[in-house]
Amino acid sequence: MCKTIKLKVKFQASPLTIYRLIVNAKDHESFTGKKASNAEVIGGRFSSYGSSVVGINVDLLPGKRIVQAWREKHFPEGIFSMATFNFVPTKSGGTELTLTHRGVPKELIPRIITDWRKLYWDKIKRYLALSTNPKK
Repeated sequence: MCKTIKLKVKFQASPLTIYRLIVNAKDHESFTGKKASNAEVIGGRFSSYGSSVVGINVDLLPGKRIVQAWREKHFPEGIFSMATFNFVPTKSGGTELTLTHRGVPKELIPRIITDWRKLYWDKIKRYLALSTNPKK
């Protein structure tokens, strides 16, 4: 059985900056430190974390939304989930990102939630802090 994960996180960077960190392969590699690829078009394939995650871009609206058919290497054969990233500007000039990740195998939910937080949100925040204050 599959379930839905919904997470919200705030970043001190514009929606377009956060969008690009997720969808642009070079920018993605800069915060993960791992190989990534992404044909930044609807229907284009992507991979991240050295192909641990693969999928297809379903919808791309720069600075506003990313929808991806998403598959992690530990998913059962033939199972894809849908990851939707919505970006909303905050009053402080930052971004509130809402991730709705549908179709995640129930037994993998705790690890996938931890991975989103540690491998994406925490790393993006660390990257942004270092890029705005390089002496850290």
